[in-house]
Amino acid sequence: MQRRSLLKALAGSAALAAAPALRAQAAWPTQPVKLLVAFPAGGPTDLTMRVLAENAGKLLGQTVVVENKPGAGGTLPAQQLLTTQPDGHTVAQIPLGVFRLPYTQKINWNPITDLSYIIGITGYAFGVVVPANSPFETWADFVAYAKANPGKLSYGSTGVLTSPHLTMEEIALKLGVTLNHIPYKGSADLMQGILSGQLMAAADSTGFAPHVASGKLRVLNTWGEQRLAKFPDAPTLKELGLGLVQASPYGLAGPKGMAPARVQRLHDVFKQAMEMPNHVEALAKFDQALMYMGPAAYAKFAAETSAREKVVIDRLGLAKTS
Repeated sequence: MQRRSLLKALAGSAALAAAPALRAQAAWPTQPVKLLVAFPAGGPTDLTMRVLAENAGKLLGQTVVVENKPGAGGTLPAQQLLTTQPDGHTVAQIPLGVFRLPYTQKINWNPITDLSYIIGITGYAFGVVVPANSPFETWADFVAYAKANPGKLSYGSTGVLTSPHLTMEEIALKLGVTLNHIPYKGSADLMQGILSGQLMAAADSTGFAPHVASGKLRVLNTWGEQRLAKFPDAPTLKELGLGLVQASPYGLAGPKGMAPARVQRLHDVFKQAMEMPNHVEALAKFDQALMYMGPAAYAKFAAETSAREKVVIDRLGLAKTS
């Protein structure tokens, strides 16, 4: 009897001790959640992420605040996670450029093991555009000029070592031409650059669509598996014989060391938020589709993508030298 009473007392003490922790877990989030976005305000990523953040905030009962961290090829949000508490109150967009960092810069962290992967969300529809008054009526015209004028054909992208930049350099390598790359911090700045006449071409996601519709820009190609319904006359890179497809999938991650239950909670909230009609419609404006991955699948994707990107970096001769 004494032993049974002692066990009951111990069990009761343990339950009392655990209660505050359980209440804290249930009460999370206790403050607004930061969503770090890798590109500037006003661009396609920012606009769609703000819809996602609003949806997630309603589900969480706390505001999800978008903080734009443009620059460094879209890698600043991931790097900020390295000094962030793993309590689930800060998550970050992880563009493909994050997986290139170990091969292009000397860093003391590993994007594969030093982040907590939460959910894969979507990817981009890319293409090359030129001003409507450009002499390049077709992609063949673009290539012919580049071959006849080495290094003189200027094109802009959303930053050094971003997917648009690296894909254009891979295209140039395949064609045997040299292009003049001019990086911008994001789509909004890039569009200002080409519309103001600073550039001869731009490689970007289809945030350029309104300018095409208004007659200010012309699409020379797109980069998906198939032609885009919005630009049925623009050939894909595969159709042009370049054998390339680029969608640059991205999602969300948190700091290393997040509790699995917190990762799962964030996953569940953002999965529901991303599937809401208003977010799906926001993505569709930029020809983006949902590319869902759960935590384990997203972590596997990160590892496989990192290995693949190393091959591309080496082939382009962009690997760090020391």
